[in-house]
Amino acid sequence: MDGRSVLRYSEAFKLQVVSEIESGQLSSINEANHRYGITGSRTVRLWLTKYGKTQCLPRVVRVETPDEKDRVKELQKENERLKKALADTHMKALLYESWFEIACRDFGVKDVEAFKKKLDRKQ
Repeated sequence: MDGRSVLRYSEAFKLQVVSEIESGQLSSINEANHRYGITGSRTVRLWLTKYGKTQCLPRVVRVETPDEKDRVKELQKENERLKKALADTHMKALLYESWFEIACRDFGVKDVEAFKKKLDRKQ
């Protein structure tokens, strides 16, 4: 097959492959790919999801110690705390920016950006 060809599988073929995996005639998705020359890495997995029983799909099982679980929870809490702190900081920055613009207007500063640069250089 050249790079421009698109391979389409019939519904009957898809159902046959799914049936063979579910019945145990094919031991895995990789075996189905090899036996029938299916090149797509997700093709048979999608067929199983659409036509079959999802228990035939490989599962990812994560094994972790209680310490790891606790650490993940701690990191999630810290992440939430940091997100809130960042949001608070952004709100304060907007508030200070508004106060600065009001003060500049009240004191007759025409070019606010130039005034900011001048203040930054002094710090």
